[in-house]
Amino acid sequence: MAANDYYQTNAQGHLAIGGVDALKLAKEFGTPLVVYDVQKIKQQFQAFQDAFAEENVNYAISYASKAFATIAIYQVINELGGHVDVVSGGELYTALEAGFPAEKISFHGNNKTADELLMAVQNHVGVIVLDNFYEIKLLTQILQKTSAQVQVMLRLTPGVSAHTHEYDQTGQEDSKFGFDIRSGQAERAFLEVKANKQMNLIGLHAHIGSQILATAGFKLEVEKLMQLVNNWQQKYDYQPRILNLGGGFGIRYTEQDDTITAQTFISQIVQTVKKCAQISHLKMPAIWIEPGRSIVGEAGYSLYTIGARKEVPGLLPYVAVDGGMGDNIRPALYEAQYEALLAENPHAKPVETVRLAGRYCESGDIIINKLALPKSKPGDVIAVLATGAYGYSMASNYNRVPRPAVVFAENGQAQVVVTRETYADIVSHDRFYQMEG
Repeated sequence: MAANDYYQTNAQGHLAIGGVDALKLAKEFGTPLVVYDVQKIKQQFQAFQDAFAEENVNYAISYASKAFATIAIYQVINELGGHVDVVSGGELYTALEAGFPAEKISFHGNNKTADELLMAVQNHVGVIVLDNFYEIKLLTQILQKTSAQVQVMLRLTPGVSAHTHEYDQTGQEDSKFGFDIRSGQAERAFLEVKANKQMNLIGLHAHIGSQILATAGFKLEVEKLMQLVNNWQQKYDYQPRILNLGGGFGIRYTEQDDTITAQTFISQIVQTVKKCAQISHLKMPAIWIEPGRSIVGEAGYSLYTIGARKEVPGLLPYVAVDGGMGDNIRPALYEAQYEALLAENPHAKPVETVRLAGRYCESGDIIINKLALPKSKPGDVIAVLATGAYGYSMASNYNRVPRPAVVFAENGQAQVVVTRETYADIVSHDRFYQMEG
């Protein structure tokens, strides 16, 4: 089987995913189709484990499941020994249904409801990450009705702006997430939580953004958090057992993305924590991270069937496929960039530049605005690479189009892990209106 860093081909010269011919996948399961190379997921997770092993520190790798949340992915992460973070009652329910150990689940979110917090308490979730004062109040009210004790972290905004799309930035001071450090919000929250005997503050959390392709932001994040820890140690004799630095580790979408290895990210982060701890005579905390995109992003492929072609005199032609923004909103939402290739012959030389258009009734439903493509025809299967993160998880039924099936492929075997929706599924929650007269 031939391979480069980003995809593999089989003896027939076809794209292969997890050792399975992409044309066979499209024929057997239909398109649009989301396919994951399970071995690639495992390799990405193992890369972070290996990086931490070199640093000789206590750590946890908590998969950020908002990137892709299904029973099957929770099974895989559990098999690998990971933790997960969830951001809603729905993700929490799915993880529990998958048999994921509750004590290895962190519950995030900037507006958790009382029902969701109660669900977390009743299921003995490992950590509730507190995001705002209202949430502290809600959790306090829930705990007062029980004898339960919960482990919590405070999500802080350290005032670090990641170099990424503005919608992906989360660590700046005006973020909707977390307690701001500079204004004193973080300290007020700390005192409130420490005064509550039913809350055990085991750590501090921050997350500066997503699709980050540099280490400088993480190092600055560490320095600001450790400065705060030093301050609280001196004032309140408090040091966190855990420093959770979030995720955001970038991946390769196109050849313009200059990615950094997991080893480099982790080495720089750990060494910065060690340096800060040594300077301030602090205990070395356990280091947690929350990779999501970097675990599943490059492992995912979207297979589409080419349909209509529209020629525009003097401009790039449109080549339309049977999916688009309903199964991958990122190009329309973030101007996200992707690469694509014909599954039958990934190495074929391009002969034209086209606009790869989705099927949805929106002018902005363009998957790739300038795609160098070999000669193609209706019925050809085209694969968009690195769609494993925030594609299916943000999918919708816009235009009443059913969401695609999801397949896991590994060692030459393929298995449906999410069935394709039907028209009946789409109307299953509709109800007739009883009109008068």
